[in-house]
Amino acid sequence: MIIGSLQAEPDPTPTGAFPDPSNLTLDNYADINSRIDLLQGLVNSGIFTGGVIGCTVVFGVLAGYALAVLQWRGRGLTFALALLVQVVPFQLLMIPLYVLIARDYGLADTHLGMILPFAINSTAVIVFRQYFLQLPRDLFDAARVDGAGELRLLRSVALPLVRPVLVTVVLITFIGPWNEFLWPFLITKDASKQPLAVSLANYISNVAATAANPFGAVLAGAVVLAAPAVGLFIVFQRYFTSSNIGSGVKG
Repeated sequence: MIIGSLQAEPDPTPTGAFPDPSNLTLDNYADINSRIDLLQGLVNSGIFTGGVIGCTVVFGVLAGYALAVLQWRGRGLTFALALLVQVVPFQLLMIPLYVLIARDYGLADTHLGMILPFAINSTAVIVFRQYFLQLPRDLFDAARVDGAGELRLLRSVALPLVRPVLVTVVLITFIGPWNEFLWPFLITKDASKQPLAVSLANYISNVAATAANPFGAVLAGAVVLAAPAVGLFIVFQRYFTSSNIGSGVKG
């Protein structure tokens, strides 16, 4: 994809997978940036994705802790409902959510309108619950004896012990909203607020054919879109690997 984005003339043959110094150029990046603002698209994607990740982590930690550690009536039923949500495709909810957010809440053409449908992630709730269940109960009992409240228990005892899963949830959650284009496209028609994935989809469907090298320009946009996701994974890879290894260790 990177090599294709740098080619002055598209080379679909197997040799095109290798860089040819005589066929390399940055014109594809300049071309697509002149048609869609790559920097503004990245900023919008960052706002959208950051808001979703923040809400997912906060609500996921609170709900997962409540389902795993606290004792209250209806806990099993609530967890069953969280599991049931997993079988409902988001596409079935899209039209009702659009009516609710755009018409009833008046949040069309806003970042908040894009974030709200993804603010609570049932998968994150389930993942946090399972990790909190693995923590020894004695740790919480000892902290309660010392006078710690539930929020102090969550902040000082539980969260430091599940740090790898925090990173895992962030990475897994990041991919969805970062690449999401259908919902943001529905909720906002303002190009200055659309994430980069939406701008690229509009570019491919509307103006790519008019570019000097449509193939290279599309790949250039894809490189810009993929780079933050790859960079984030590389930075947090050791935490992600730690969570995978820890999940297979008993005791």
